Amino acid sequence: MDFPTALKERRAARKVSQLELALKAGTTQRHLSFIESGRSAPGRDMVIRLTESLGLPLRERNQLLLKAGFAPAYPETPLDSADLAPVMTALTHILDAHMPYPALIVDRYGAIVGANAAQAMLAGDAPAHVRSNAYRLALHPEGMAPRVGNFTDWARHVVDNIGADLARNPDDRLAALHAELSGYVPPARPAAGHLGFAVPLLLRHGGEDLRLMTTITSFATAVDVTISELKLEAFLPADATTAAALMRDNGADAGQ
Repeated sequence: MDFPTALKERRAARKVSQLELALKAGTTQRHLSFIESGRSAPGRDMVIRLTESLGLPLRERNQLLLKAGFAPAYPETPLDSADLAPVMTALTHILDAHMPYPALIVDRYGAIVGANAAQAMLAGDAPAHVRSNAYRLALHPEGMAPRVGNFTDWARHVVDNIGADLARNPDDRLAALHAELSGYVPPARPAAGHLGFAVPLLLRHGGEDLRLMTTITSFATAVDVTISELKLEAFLPADATTAAALMRDNGADAGQ
Protein backbone atom coordinates (compact mmCIF):
# COMPACT_ATOMS: atom_id res chain seq x y z
CA MET A 1 0.00 0.00 0.00
CA ASP A 2 1.42 3.41 -0.98
CA PHE A 3 1.40 6.53 1.20
CA PRO A 4 -1.64 8.28 -0.38
CA THR A 5 -3.80 5.17 0.04
CA ALA A 6 -2.58 4.53 3.59
CA LEU A 7 -3.23 8.12 4.62
CA LYS A 8 -6.73 8.11 3.14
CA GLU A 9 -7.57 4.81 4.87
CA ARG A 10 -6.35 6.08 8.26
CA ARG A 11 -8.37 9.28 7.87
CA ALA A 12 -11.51 7.37 6.87
CA ALA A 13 -11.11 4.93 9.80
CA ARG A 14 -11.17 7.90 12.17
CA LYS A 15 -14.12 9.50 10.37
CA VAL A 16 -12.19 12.72 9.80
CA SER A 17 -13.00 14.79 6.73
CA GLN A 18 -10.34 16.20 4.44
CA LEU A 19 -11.22 19.69 5.61
CA GLU A 20 -10.92 18.76 9.29
CA LEU A 21 -7.56 17.10 8.80
CA ALA A 22 -6.27 19.92 6.64
CA LEU A 23 -7.16 22.50 9.29
CA LYS A 24 -5.54 20.47 12.06
CA ALA A 25 -2.38 19.94 10.03
CA GLY A 26 -2.09 23.56 8.94
CA THR A 27 -2.66 23.04 5.23
CA THR A 28 -5.51 23.40 2.73
CA GLN A 29 -8.13 20.87 1.73
CA ARG A 30 -6.97 21.23 -1.87
CA HIS A 31 -3.40 20.34 -0.95
CA LEU A 32 -4.54 17.37 1.13
CA SER A 33 -6.72 16.20 -1.77
CA PHE A 34 -3.69 16.32 -4.04
CA ILE A 35 -1.65 14.33 -1.50
CA GLU A 36 -4.30 11.62 -1.15
CA SER A 37 -4.67 11.34 -4.92
CA GLY A 38 -0.91 11.08 -5.41
CA ARG A 39 -0.74 14.32 -7.40
CA SER A 40 1.43 15.97 -4.75
CA ALA A 41 4.27 14.47 -2.70
CA PRO A 42 4.31 15.79 0.87
CA GLY A 43 7.50 16.78 2.65
CA ARG A 44 8.67 15.05 5.81
CA ASP A 45 7.27 17.76 8.11
CA MET A 46 3.89 17.54 6.43
CA VAL A 47 3.75 13.77 6.86
CA ILE A 48 4.54 14.17 10.56
CA ARG A 49 1.88 16.88 10.96
CA LEU A 50 -0.74 14.76 9.19
CA THR A 51 -0.03 11.65 11.25
CA GLU A 52 0.04 13.66 14.48
CA SER A 53 -3.24 15.37 13.57
CA LEU A 54 -4.85 11.97 13.03
CA GLY A 55 -3.59 10.82 16.43
CA LEU A 56 -1.87 7.78 14.95
CA PRO A 57 0.26 5.62 17.26
CA LEU A 58 3.98 6.29 16.94
CA ARG A 59 4.58 2.97 15.21
CA GLU A 60 2.10 3.88 12.47
CA ARG A 61 3.58 7.34 12.11
CA ASN A 62 6.93 5.72 11.41
CA GLN A 63 5.32 3.33 8.92
CA LEU A 64 3.69 6.17 7.00
CA LEU A 65 6.95 8.11 6.97
CA LEU A 66 8.62 5.08 5.38
CA LYS A 67 5.83 4.79 2.81
CA ALA A 68 6.37 8.46 1.95
CA GLY A 69 10.10 7.85 1.47
CA PHE A 70 11.42 9.24 4.76
CA ALA A 71 13.27 7.78 7.72
CA PRO A 72 11.27 7.06 10.89
CA ALA A 73 11.04 9.98 13.30
CA TYR A 74 10.38 8.06 16.52
CA PRO A 75 12.88 5.65 18.12
CA GLU A 76 11.91 2.12 19.16
CA THR A 77 14.16 1.25 22.08
CA PRO A 78 14.33 -2.34 23.41
CA LEU A 79 12.85 -2.74 26.88
CA ASP A 80 16.12 -4.13 28.21
CA SER A 81 18.11 -1.15 26.93
CA ALA A 82 20.00 0.92 29.49
CA ASP A 83 18.29 3.98 28.00
CA LEU A 84 14.93 2.74 29.29
CA ALA A 85 16.20 1.63 32.69
CA PRO A 86 14.88 4.77 34.47
CA VAL A 87 11.45 4.23 32.90
CA MET A 88 11.31 0.58 33.88
CA THR A 89 12.45 1.43 37.41
CA ALA A 90 9.67 3.99 37.73
CA LEU A 91 7.11 1.48 36.45
CA THR A 92 8.33 -1.11 38.95
CA HIS A 93 7.79 1.41 41.75
CA ILE A 94 4.22 1.97 40.54
CA LEU A 95 3.54 -1.77 40.46
CA ASP A 96 4.93 -2.27 43.96
CA ALA A 97 3.00 0.71 45.30
CA HIS A 98 -0.25 -0.86 44.09
CA MET A 99 0.13 -3.81 46.43
CA PRO A 100 -1.80 -5.63 47.83
CA TYR A 101 -3.84 -5.31 44.64
CA PRO A 102 -2.79 -6.93 41.32
CA ALA A 103 -1.17 -4.77 38.65
CA LEU A 104 0.70 -5.52 35.46
CA ILE A 105 2.28 -3.82 32.47
CA VAL A 106 1.57 -5.12 28.97
CA ASP A 107 2.62 -4.21 25.47
CA ARG A 108 0.22 -3.67 22.58
CA TYR A 109 -0.11 -7.41 22.01
CA GLY A 110 -0.84 -8.22 25.64
CA ALA A 111 2.59 -9.61 26.49
CA ILE A 112 3.24 -9.08 30.19
CA VAL A 113 6.49 -7.13 30.63
CA GLY A 114 6.09 -6.42 34.34
CA ALA A 115 3.82 -7.36 37.25
CA ASN A 116 3.66 -7.14 41.02
CA ALA A 117 3.46 -10.10 43.38
CA ALA A 118 -0.33 -9.91 43.68
CA GLN A 119 -0.70 -10.66 39.97
CA ALA A 120 -0.01 -14.30 40.82
CA MET A 121 -3.61 -14.61 42.04
CA LEU A 122 -4.78 -13.87 38.50
CA ALA A 123 -2.35 -16.26 36.85
CA GLY A 124 -3.07 -19.18 39.18
CA ASP A 125 -1.61 -22.37 37.73
CA ALA A 126 -1.97 -21.32 34.08
CA PRO A 127 0.76 -22.71 31.78
CA ALA A 128 3.58 -20.41 30.69
CA HIS A 129 2.23 -19.74 27.18
CA VAL A 130 -1.04 -18.53 28.72
CA ARG A 131 0.23 -16.64 31.77
CA SER A 132 2.76 -14.65 29.72
CA ASN A 133 0.03 -12.81 27.81
CA ALA A 134 -2.63 -10.82 29.67
CA TYR A 135 -5.29 -11.20 26.97
CA ARG A 136 -4.76 -14.93 26.66
CA LEU A 137 -4.65 -15.28 30.45
CA ALA A 138 -8.02 -13.52 30.71
CA LEU A 139 -9.82 -15.66 28.14
CA HIS A 140 -8.00 -18.95 27.55
CA PRO A 141 -9.67 -22.08 28.97
CA GLU A 142 -6.40 -22.83 30.79
CA GLY A 143 -6.23 -19.30 32.19
CA MET A 144 -8.68 -17.31 34.29
CA ALA A 145 -11.77 -18.30 32.28
CA PRO A 146 -12.96 -21.18 34.50
CA ARG A 147 -12.76 -18.91 37.57
CA VAL A 148 -14.58 -15.89 36.10
CA GLY A 149 -18.20 -15.79 37.22
CA ASN A 150 -19.29 -13.32 34.53
CA PHE A 151 -17.06 -14.73 31.82
CA THR A 152 -19.25 -13.89 28.83
CA ASP A 153 -19.50 -10.20 29.68
CA TRP A 154 -15.86 -9.99 30.77
CA ALA A 155 -14.58 -11.79 27.68
CA ARG A 156 -16.70 -9.66 25.37
CA HIS A 157 -15.30 -6.56 27.05
CA VAL A 158 -11.71 -7.70 26.35
CA VAL A 159 -12.37 -8.75 22.76
CA ASP A 160 -14.40 -5.65 21.91
CA ASN A 161 -11.65 -3.36 23.22
CA ILE A 162 -9.07 -5.10 21.05
CA GLY A 163 -11.43 -4.92 18.10
CA ALA A 164 -11.89 -1.18 18.62
CA ASP A 165 -8.11 -0.75 18.70
CA LEU A 166 -7.82 -2.71 15.45
CA ALA A 167 -10.48 -0.56 13.79
CA ARG A 168 -8.46 2.56 14.61
CA ASN A 169 -5.01 1.08 14.05
CA PRO A 170 -4.92 -1.99 11.78
CA ASP A 171 -2.22 -4.52 12.66
CA ASP A 172 -1.86 -8.06 11.30
CA ARG A 173 -0.33 -9.50 14.48
CA LEU A 174 -3.02 -8.01 16.70
CA ALA A 175 -5.70 -9.15 14.24
CA ALA A 176 -4.45 -12.74 14.51
CA LEU A 177 -4.56 -12.54 18.31
CA HIS A 178 -8.06 -11.03 18.17
CA ALA A 179 -9.23 -13.91 15.98
CA GLU A 180 -7.78 -16.43 18.43
CA LEU A 181 -9.33 -14.76 21.46
CA SER A 182 -12.72 -14.42 19.76
CA GLY A 183 -12.80 -18.21 19.51
CA TYR A 184 -12.82 -18.45 23.32
CA VAL A 185 -15.82 -16.13 23.73
CA PRO A 186 -19.37 -17.53 23.68
CA PRO A 187 -21.93 -15.56 21.68
CA ALA A 188 -23.99 -13.16 23.74
CA ARG A 189 -26.94 -10.88 23.20
CA PRO A 190 -27.13 -7.87 25.51
CA ALA A 191 -30.18 -7.99 27.71
CA ALA A 192 -32.75 -5.22 27.84
CA GLY A 193 -31.34 -2.20 29.60
CA HIS A 194 -27.76 -3.24 28.79
CA LEU A 195 -25.46 -0.30 29.50
CA GLY A 196 -22.08 -1.65 28.42
CA PHE A 197 -19.42 -3.44 30.40
CA ALA A 198 -18.79 -1.10 33.32
CA VAL A 199 -19.10 -4.07 35.67
CA PRO A 200 -16.65 -5.72 38.05
CA LEU A 201 -14.63 -8.82 37.19
CA LEU A 202 -16.13 -11.63 39.27
CA LEU A 203 -13.20 -13.91 40.08
CA ARG A 204 -13.23 -17.09 42.14
CA HIS A 205 -10.05 -17.25 44.26
CA GLY A 206 -9.18 -19.29 47.31
CA GLY A 207 -12.77 -20.38 47.82
CA GLU A 208 -14.06 -16.78 47.72
CA ASP A 209 -15.82 -14.71 45.06
CA LEU A 210 -13.87 -11.51 44.50
CA ARG A 211 -15.22 -8.41 42.78
CA LEU A 212 -12.54 -6.41 41.00
CA MET A 213 -12.58 -3.19 38.99
CA THR A 214 -9.86 -2.44 36.44
CA THR A 215 -8.16 0.73 35.34
CA ILE A 216 -5.85 1.07 32.35
CA THR A 217 -3.20 3.77 32.06
CA SER A 218 -1.28 4.49 28.86
CA PHE A 219 1.74 6.68 28.31
CA ALA A 220 0.27 9.11 25.81
CA THR A 221 3.09 11.65 25.96
CA ALA A 222 5.82 9.12 25.14
CA VAL A 223 7.99 9.82 22.10
CA ASP A 224 9.48 6.30 21.99
CA VAL A 225 7.47 3.60 20.20
CA THR A 226 8.15 0.98 22.86
CA ILE A 227 6.99 3.13 25.78
CA SER A 228 4.01 4.50 23.87
CA GLU A 229 2.63 0.98 23.42
CA LEU A 230 2.84 -0.02 27.09
CA LYS A 231 -0.25 -0.07 29.28
CA LEU A 232 -0.53 -0.34 33.03
CA GLU A 233 -3.53 -2.41 34.08
CA ALA A 234 -4.37 -2.11 37.76
CA PHE A 235 -7.06 -4.05 39.62
CA LEU A 236 -8.96 -2.56 42.55
CA PRO A 237 -11.43 -4.14 45.00
CA ALA A 238 -15.08 -3.38 44.25
CA ASP A 239 -16.25 -4.18 47.75
CA ALA A 240 -14.96 -4.47 51.31
CA THR A 241 -14.90 -8.28 51.25
CA THR A 242 -12.58 -8.30 48.25
CA ALA A 243 -10.36 -5.63 49.79
CA ALA A 244 -10.00 -7.71 52.96
CA ALA A 245 -9.21 -10.88 50.99
CA LEU A 246 -6.52 -9.15 48.95
CA MET A 247 -4.99 -7.60 52.04
CA ARG A 248 -4.96 -10.97 53.78
CA ASP A 249 -3.40 -12.83 50.84
CA ASN A 250 -1.00 -10.15 49.65
CA GLY A 251 -0.50 -7.87 52.63
CA ALA A 252 2.80 -9.47 53.62
CA ASP A 253 4.21 -8.90 50.13
CA ALA A 254 3.01 -5.27 50.23
CA GLY A 255 4.95 -4.66 53.41
CA GLN A 256 8.21 -6.01 52.09
